[in-house]
Amino acid sequence: MFIFKNNKDLLLLLDSVRKNKQTIGFVPTMGALHEGHLSLVASAKKQTDFVVTSIFVNPTQFNDPTDLLKYPRTLENDIRLLAQADNHLLFTPSGDQIYPKGFNKNRVFHLNGLDRLLEGEFRPGHFNGVAMVVHRFLELIQPDKIFMGQKDYQQATIIRQLIQSEKLPTQLVMCPIVRSQKGLALSSRNTRLSPQWKRKALVLHQSLRFAKAAILQKTPIQQIEEEAIEKIKSAGLNPEYFTIINGSTLKKAKDLRENLVAVTAAWAGDVRLIDNMLLLP
Repeated sequence: MFIFKNNKDLLLLLDSVRKNKQTIGFVPTMGALHEGHLSLVASAKKQTDFVVTSIFVNPTQFNDPTDLLKYPRTLENDIRLLAQADNHLLFTPSGDQIYPKGFNKNRVFHLNGLDRLLEGEFRPGHFNGVAMVVHRFLELIQPDKIFMGQKDYQQATIIRQLIQSEKLPTQLVMCPIVRSQKGLALSSRNTRLSPQWKRKALVLHQSLRFAKAAILQKTPIQQIEEEAIEKIKSAGLNPEYFTIINGSTLKKAKDLRENLVAVTAAWAGDVRLIDNMLLLP
């Protein structure tokens, strides 16, 4: 596996990859890798010829400086996992490689309002920061496909909008959520959960499964949302929202015939978790 830290080496190698008529897959991460990330690498290997995975803890998407400091950094273990997964290239740039002197960090991306809903209400500026770093990576790497996880459903939807609005020659592939045997969606933040909170956090998946079964029984959407919130509270978590949305617009669903996705966010102690589930085939 190649490991590069600067743009020059990255671009030289990718130029040779393209000259060999190979397609490029890109997996953006912030490190602290787990099986969910490795599943993205596996999908990229199946669909493209050469896989680039990035590890960069992006400061522009953290509206809480404390959260940035707490974000787990496990580069040595990440390298080991990626090598075992036969990833082709790991790009671990410094901040000045992604945001060089003179770079406009004040740019506002037009994301069709998708960034102001759900997570956007609780994390102002977060998605503009995500769009900024992903746009920068897509400019540098110019992949044929970018692979992102369904666990961050809103983020993947926003990046699809970014690709469309910026007319970038990259296709987004959203890959299924990877869960623990008991159902907890794998996340880098889970490493901060105590065993007790991990057990309590299982209620998120349970509430999503409840919503899916209730939708199939044609239970009114508002009733499902209210009951799911109560389930999460009863387990000891502090929910910020449990909402059934239109999976394309991210707006609150009004009709059972829409493309329905249940999304939720809740605090397990001092760790904020998100999860979601597609409710209809």
